[in-house]
Amino acid sequence: MDNWAAEEFGGAELGDGRLTKRLIMLASDFADKPTASIPGACSGWAETQAAYRFFDQASDKKQSLGWEDVLAPHMACTLARIRQHAVVLCLQDTTELDFNGQSIEGLGPLSDEAQRGLYLHPPYVVTPEREPLGVLDAWIWAREFKDADGNRPGILESTRWIEGYERVGEAAVTIPETRFIYMADRESDMARLMQRAHALKMPADWLVRSKHNRCLPEGGKLWAKVRSSKALGEIEFTLPGRGKQAARHVRQKLFACRVELPDGQGGLLSVTCVIAQEIAPPKGVKPIEWRLLTNREANTFEEAVTLIDWYRVRWEIEIFFNVLKNGCRVEALQLGHIDKIELALAIYMVVAWRLARLVRLGRTHPDLSACELFSEEEWKGAYILAEKEPPSTPPSLRQMIRQIAMLGGFLGRKCDGEPGVKALWLGFARLRDFVRGVQHMQAIYAK
Repeated sequence: MDNWAAEEFGGAELGDGRLTKRLIMLASDFADKPTASIPGACSGWAETQAAYRFFDQASDKKQSLGWEDVLAPHMACTLARIRQHAVVLCLQDTTELDFNGQSIEGLGPLSDEAQRGLYLHPPYVVTPEREPLGVLDAWIWAREFKDADGNRPGILESTRWIEGYERVGEAAVTIPETRFIYMADRESDMARLMQRAHALKMPADWLVRSKHNRCLPEGGKLWAKVRSSKALGEIEFTLPGRGKQAARHVRQKLFACRVELPDGQGGLLSVTCVIAQEIAPPKGVKPIEWRLLTNREANTFEEAVTLIDWYRVRWEIEIFFNVLKNGCRVEALQLGHIDKIELALAIYMVVAWRLARLVRLGRTHPDLSACELFSEEEWKGAYILAEKEPPSTPPSLRQMIRQIAMLGGFLGRKCDGEPGVKALWLGFARLRDFVRGVQHMQAIYAK
């Protein structure tokens, strides 16, 4: 398990081999205890001091270590994993990181102008089967404060959506055997993005949720035109429970139509609009209706279903943000300056990806041997810590994930389904403490 950090960060070019070794150690420590503070994750005061010295490199005028340098080797590993798949979904979204009340230099206002923090926008790559492959890039920024006229100076924040497509397109050109799908929610529904994709000759497909019910050149509105077309068929699926919302069965009717939309510059863009409209929702429940825009054709029921299935995967980036904020508790970082926070975020993004990936691999590759991702000490320790006799042969990855999750509070009943990320990160922290304690005891008695 410890080897993963070396694999993801070992290629870092930080100007000093000692910094690379420290980066690998920090990533491993943070992954072992994702909910802990930096002192809590490090083994002793000396290691804690070394960690803070590492983050001090961000403000060192001579070294000037940037978060891009830290994230670069993981991005290279992400590209290598992408090469193994025929299709990948590049999920785009922005999240607020609230550091209000903390003495951190360089923060800016959030959606609530009185709050202080920064924004994170990482293109997050997953497979259509929801296996996380990694972070492809990132935008980290603090908003400028509004001027006396109420205007906010600086680059338009909407630019990140277009630049996000450009980065995805650049990766797609280098891996032509893989089909890249740029995917985002309502905020990305803008003609400028579609124009840019068209100007670049569509190196990557794009799929975004429609926010604007646009007027059509021939008259009428976009969504009404699509709904007036002949339905392609119906789909059924279980909508997972989220927060206080319980899981429920959903049945939707699919419509798809190729249309010409104004590009805002006197021209037209040819796009497909797909609408998935819920049929007979439960009483008192708002119907689920998705309206999607894409450059891809959807002339058949199967093609439309594929697009809907892809869009449903978008929730994986929300899981990633949840792990980052609640599992890794990045909003509790106390590093004094935004540059140091950014450096820590680059490490924690990879840690969050790792945790999310473990959960998904347990579902997508359940029969994989636990030895592929865990040491013998870890998989045996998971059983011993639960006061169970370890099996004579290594368990499957699914069995191991469930065993760790039960250490974190997962009950494992038939009605409980598969464990979530929270139970995994809590259980894994207990397991790593146990394994390290055993290792330390063995070292003492070996003397």
